[in-house]
Amino acid sequence: MLCLGRQHHRAQLTTAPVIQFIKYDEHGQKVNKLVWDDHTQSPMELIEAVWLEVPDFRERYELPDGLYRQNVPAFDEIVVRELLVNALVHRPYTQRGDIFLNLHPDRLEMVNPGLLPLGVTPQNVLHTTVCRNEYMARLFHDLKLMERESSGFDKIFEVLLSQGRPAPELVETHDRVQVTVRRRILKPEVIDFIAKADQTYQLTQRERIVLGLLAQHDALTARELAGTLELPSVKALQPWLKRLLDWNLVQSIGRTQATRYFVDPGLLRSLNFAAGTTLKRIEPHRLSALIIEDVGRYPGARIGNIHQRVGLEIPRSRLRRAVEQLVKDGGLLQEGVRSGTRYRLP
Repeated sequence: MLCLGRQHHRAQLTTAPVIQFIKYDEHGQKVNKLVWDDHTQSPMELIEAVWLEVPDFRERYELPDGLYRQNVPAFDEIVVRELLVNALVHRPYTQRGDIFLNLHPDRLEMVNPGLLPLGVTPQNVLHTTVCRNEYMARLFHDLKLMERESSGFDKIFEVLLSQGRPAPELVETHDRVQVTVRRRILKPEVIDFIAKADQTYQLTQRERIVLGLLAQHDALTARELAGTLELPSVKALQPWLKRLLDWNLVQSIGRTQATRYFVDPGLLRSLNFAAGTTLKRIEPHRLSALIIEDVGRYPGARIGNIHQRVGLEIPRSRLRRAVEQLVKDGGLLQEGVRSGTRYRLP
């Protein structure tokens, strides 16, 4: 009924979702209100309607970027959509209550009726996966509106921290769950820092989250960092921090739980990464030129020998595709078959 039924079908369900958007001024007075309560739209359509019909979601900041300016959204589209998806998919459909989007000058609050799924708390939401409405979650996943493993809250953390904003705040009361995202960008320089670090090292989601946290603070002890990441002990920090420490993106002082982790302020300002030279991100035309140069020096070379001389950090599959394209374009001649295949210049 919710997803395929018509308006009168959804209206018969006393717990069909209703969304209210309320905007407050700096004095706490209501200045605007939008309501989606006519049941003409399915839950999937509600997400699109809310995003498109709230004009405040189009507001952007202008931040200095050298000689230019870069635009940063006041509230990121990914964050807003993930909040709506979580509210619609994980709410208890046996309980009445509207979903509220409360927009204040400094924050956005998403208020959802009901409690968190059994086993999920504000302290373990980053690491616990419990799906209350299995079929609703499967439908939203198949429509590419959410991740199957319910990683939406992780994504909210990642986006907010990479934009120099505080982490989301989750509060559970006796009858509702509230998620608050802050509007203010605490450190604009974090945006470029995370972007360049990700481009240089291809960071994982965990690494982007922890790097964003440390970039916003002067330093965090191992205990503080584990608590913020909702980890059971400081030993669990290893997969989050190991590569960042190896690359000197994060530095540490001290031992055991008193270890303090921090990002060098000079590195944060200068973005001067000491990344080693690598061919992993070599452009296709440069790779083709290297292959032609190698085959010119070593006629009759096998692809394994070419790979070893050009660079083993380049994936073998990518090198093979480049060689096949050169043969197709007439840049190389191929002799033999299978393991006996050799290449030479025309």
